[in-house]
Amino acid sequence: MSFRDRMSLMDARLLDALGDEAVIEGIAQPVPGFLAAPWLRPKLGQINTGMREPRFEIRVSDAAGITPGRQVSIDLPAQDGGGNYDLVRVDPAQAGWVALVLRARP
Repeated sequence: MSFRDRMSLMDARLLDALGDEAVIEGIAQPVPGFLAAPWLRPKLGQINTGMREPRFEIRVSDAAGITPGRQVSIDLPAQDGGGNYDLVRVDPAQAGWVALVLRARP
């Protein structure tokens, strides 16, 4: 088994156990990923991470056809950052992941 295959298997297991789901306009199935919500004040020790906008991190393999301007709905309670968003941009994250930069819908 190649390194990429092992990493893909590990990513799938992490998403199954710890991941969130987003419904993205124009994509048939919910997309698994991880939501980062800045208003929950993420910190490392006492250092603020400086994150300003909500981000939904997904695998590159799940990012095909996802473009800015789409509506994104995160399947979480509002207290955990769930709700409806506009997709502002798609940024490469690293190591096979892509960050969907979001803006809360009014």
